[in-house]
Amino acid sequence: MYSWDEDTSSWYGKAGYSYSPAPAAAGVRAAAAKKAAAAGPRAYAGKAGPNEKIISPQKRIRSASENPLIVAIDVTGSMARWPAEIFDRLPLLFNTLSQYRPDLEICFAAIGDAAVDNWPLQVTTFASGYDLEQQLGALYGEGAGGDAPESYGLFAHWVDTHVEVPNAKEPPFLVVFGDIHMHDMIPRQQIKHYLGDDPQGDVSAIQAWQNVSRKWNTWFLRRPTKARGDKVDQQWGEAIGGQKIFHIEDEQRAVDYAMGLIARSWGYFGDFQDNMRARQDESKVEQVSKPIEMICPRCGAPIPVDAKSGLFKCGFCNTTLKL
Repeated sequence: MYSWDEDTSSWYGKAGYSYSPAPAAAGVRAAAAKKAAAAGPRAYAGKAGPNEKIISPQKRIRSASENPLIVAIDVTGSMARWPAEIFDRLPLLFNTLSQYRPDLEICFAAIGDAAVDNWPLQVTTFASGYDLEQQLGALYGEGAGGDAPESYGLFAHWVDTHVEVPNAKEPPFLVVFGDIHMHDMIPRQQIKHYLGDDPQGDVSAIQAWQNVSRKWNTWFLRRPTKARGDKVDQQWGEAIGGQKIFHIEDEQRAVDYAMGLIARSWGYFGDFQDNMRARQDESKVEQVSKPIEMICPRCGAPIPVDAKSGLFKCGFCNTTLKL
């Protein structure tokens, strides 16, 4: 498992890598490493359920950061191993992105199926550094769920109604790892039971995601399943825009795809590639980089193949990128 300290000597690749010495980011990372050393080895196994005091979706959360991030994972069926995958790379995820934006705060969510699961929506508060260990460790990969669909809409409605990020200067990233479509409607009784709210009636899942996408830079990172353009893509396309569905080519690199999208948007894609090059061989770096380089990380629009190196302005959302 990756550690919270900045020792990269055990990384796979031959290329060296050093985290940025920027004082703000380095201070947060050093504090996390100190807490991690006192706590002992990391672990994420042997649980029979979540820590319900931490993960209740009835709470309302707020981040004062200019750079909040939400990472949500479908924990049903074949997706059940993804929380552990992300937990393993949590120090890597935070240490890498926080060197670019030191005030980074992350909220994690686990999504199931409210029709059959005991804990169909688990959510943490925003946190940074080693405090993320307790937050993510409170989640439970239930691994149940029906065959399809799942309760992605319930999560979207929670984000829309229970999350505040008043200081975000640009639409912050919200990344969902999943592989299936969602229930079309969110029953009023589910919202009342799980979120503690009492809406006038059932809520459209598509509308909930459209509301979220107006405030958040929302991406659906889809696990490699079936053919592109199927019912899953069609529904998610209606919900967040077809260009914001990112098909993962190698699920072992799921976290790298997310980090790469964010690093590209923030103007640090070259550093991210150096980071990955120190952990993986060049073929993996290319596999992750190529699809990210072909799209705008803000709106997902394709970048013209004849675009020249330098600063490029997206013709759809006016985002300026360094090519």
